[in-house]
Amino acid sequence: MNKPSRRDAGIAAASVSAEAPIPLKLDHASMSDIAHALGDGQITATALVKAYLARIEAYDRDGPKLNAVRALNPDALAIAGGFDGVKPSASRPLAGIPILVKDNVATGGEQPTTAGSLALEGAHARSDATLVKLLREAGAVILGKANLTEFSNMLAVDMPAGYSSLGGQVKNPYAPALVDDHGIPVVQPGGSSAGSAVAVAAGLCTASIGTETSGSLLWPASQNGLVTVKPTVGLISRAGIVPIAHSQDTAGPMTRTVRDAALLLNVLAAKDPLDPATQKQRRPADYTAGLTRDAMKGARIGVPSDPADPLNDCYYGKLPPTSAKLMAEAIQVLEDLGAVIVRASMPTAGWIGGPGTTMAVLNRNPLSAHKGTVARPPVVFLYELKHDLNLYLKEWATNTDVKTIADIVAFNEANADTALRFGQDHFLAAEMTRGDLSEREYKSARAMDLLSAKTRGMDAYMNQHKLDAVLFPGAMGASIAAKAGYPSVMVPGGFVSGTSDGKDTPNYPLGVTFAGRAWSEHKLLRLAYTFEQASDMHRPPPGLRPRKTNATH
Repeated sequence: MNKPSRRDAGIAAASVSAEAPIPLKLDHASMSDIAHALGDGQITATALVKAYLARIEAYDRDGPKLNAVRALNPDALAIAGGFDGVKPSASRPLAGIPILVKDNVATGGEQPTTAGSLALEGAHARSDATLVKLLREAGAVILGKANLTEFSNMLAVDMPAGYSSLGGQVKNPYAPALVDDHGIPVVQPGGSSAGSAVAVAAGLCTASIGTETSGSLLWPASQNGLVTVKPTVGLISRAGIVPIAHSQDTAGPMTRTVRDAALLLNVLAAKDPLDPATQKQRRPADYTAGLTRDAMKGARIGVPSDPADPLNDCYYGKLPPTSAKLMAEAIQVLEDLGAVIVRASMPTAGWIGGPGTTMAVLNRNPLSAHKGTVARPPVVFLYELKHDLNLYLKEWATNTDVKTIADIVAFNEANADTALRFGQDHFLAAEMTRGDLSEREYKSARAMDLLSAKTRGMDAYMNQHKLDAVLFPGAMGASIAAKAGYPSVMVPGGFVSGTSDGKDTPNYPLGVTFAGRAWSEHKLLRLAYTFEQASDMHRPPPGLRPRKTNATH
């Protein structure tokens, strides 16, 4: 099911007819470096696309078979040809730069938009999502669609990260060969934006776009040693994105550097009449302004870990030894940079959730270690899922007979052998709701999420300690920030290892997250940039060496 189409194969084959070498190491060249090389005429957009296609053929389709790219754009080479000789500029800062987008983000033309579901195989979108339009207007070459956890990990309880019935399993490039008896990676590729993250980490594109409802940008960025921005809800338009829950859904960039993430935010952060949440947007003229090495001086950074309150230490208290050591070293870097570290536990009411915010769902996943027990996904997710997904299918989906979540459930049941390897317990629960968000239990759950995570959580914590940002290990702070609709910026923190099923894992990345108040992306980017420059923890995956790729200038 993950074999490239004939047109995909034709594009990949074109990349091997070469004359001149690419002067960059694509496995870790920054977007800024690539834009500079394009501007100086060292490479052309066509050569760049061919080089990435060669890496996709070598490492995604062959070799370790990372499976990060679900489908290539058959028009990528033609689009790139239109940018040969065009220099990136203020009006088109991404001219000729190849970018992958997650396959729940609508792309018009010949590219399907499937959310990784067999039920939506061949489904198209009526037009580009707003963020894709902005990328194209800025000159980006949409290289293709990235694989993902099916329906952004809202189909089944305990579905493995990076698995979809249409695209198969994404592998972590730092440990691609280490899988369990069911072929599930021992070192996971991270949340639902797994393909977007792995593709950037493995040098299969310059940058990518992922989405998050709670952790789906932050976790894969952490697991793959990347930078990401999980924006304030409303900073980037959600129009044309296959949804989970509009209360928390957002898209965001996945890059190798903080500056690259800031450059992409400059393009993507725009008001959109199709998304009312963007009308409250506040942003600077330039997210790259103020990215300096001294931005940490005097910044008050909250570390939600108080040794005197161990029972309330849900973020640092249970870290494995290698992760705890990495975070201690990261905190020391911040102190050396002049930050004021405030150690105080997050108010319990902030992270523990309010009454009625979760829903009991029986876990029937045949491969789950917890099969037969009761899972407790968020009420808001399940109720908004039916409402929002039905709207997307009605207003955006074309070339498909699937128009409701009920249609998806029915298709999956009729094709259970291929579509339901891990079940669809979340979808079954969502289908039981009215779908119009009129239920009192939904309204109460949403109000309690805001009360606990925002008012009594992040707001209370940051107000009491006069904080500029809160520091979380990896993606552990994803939920509290996501429920509040608040932003987070992830930057590589170093490497950890561990043991799973009796197998020692190789070193793989762990990120550190700076979270803050609504519309504080600029401040968080400055802090993350200072840490990034001082720590320098980005390392490409071993074993995916730069190829001596040739491509026509």
